[in-house]
Amino acid sequence: MSDQNVRLTISIDRLFGVYGKVVCISGSSRGLGKSLAGCFGQLGAKVVLSSHNAEELRQAEAELADKGADVAAIHANVRSHGDCKALVNGVIDHFGRIDVMICNAGIDIIRPAQTYDELEWDDIVDVNLRGYYYCAKFAAQAMLSQGGGSIIMTSSVASSLGIPGLAVYAASKGGINQLARTMAVEWATSGVRVNAIAPGYINNFMHGVHPDLDTPYQRRAMARTPMGRRGELSEYFGPYVFLASQAASFITGEILYVDGGYAAS
Repeated sequence: MSDQNVRLTISIDRLFGVYGKVVCISGSSRGLGKSLAGCFGQLGAKVVLSSHNAEELRQAEAELADKGADVAAIHANVRSHGDCKALVNGVIDHFGRIDVMICNAGIDIIRPAQTYDELEWDDIVDVNLRGYYYCAKFAAQAMLSQGGGSIIMTSSVASSLGIPGLAVYAASKGGINQLARTMAVEWATSGVRVNAIAPGYINNFMHGVHPDLDTPYQRRAMARTPMGRRGELSEYFGPYVFLASQAASFITGEILYVDGGYAAS
């Protein structure tokens, strides 16, 4: 390898590297969060898993540890202000700091807007919006005192598009976008960046979503996705790692759509 190529490799490692960063991910005992934890762990980050499901959390921690990741697990229900505070405090107690907070826990119930009951509304908003605020709030308190950090929120294409059957979910995700933008502006001069990633349809199904692909809802989703398919979990690694890395040091308050072209169609 030439000296020029060596210098380029070192530069790329500095730009996009997350080695040694402390990364906390809410909702990481399964699905996208668990996959992201595995990605960051393989790249040398120190990873903190979190979930309200204690059994799934233990299993996920064991799987990542078996693969050589430097991982810890903290049980937390993001519906609870106290749990979110304890989560961030636990990250700092274990690893000494928090560099990246990925607010990812989420639920959905697909049904006509006029049919949601009060408890369903409260549950979706409590997890998807209030929980994001709590986690970001406490992470930011630590990041502001340590001189910086990156907060990444998992939004959705439904945050800015009208998609039938997603009224409450869409409202919560639209709130996430505005939360990210406002926090980004408030903390920009203090080195704390806040961005959101808006997935389209992923080959993974969150709690409350039936995995049957042969339904009018699912067929419509694929018809509206220019790439004509769901995104694989691994196709989300790059965007999250990018926003966590030095390569995104001048990016804050942005909503990055990773959706196979859905939002552009």
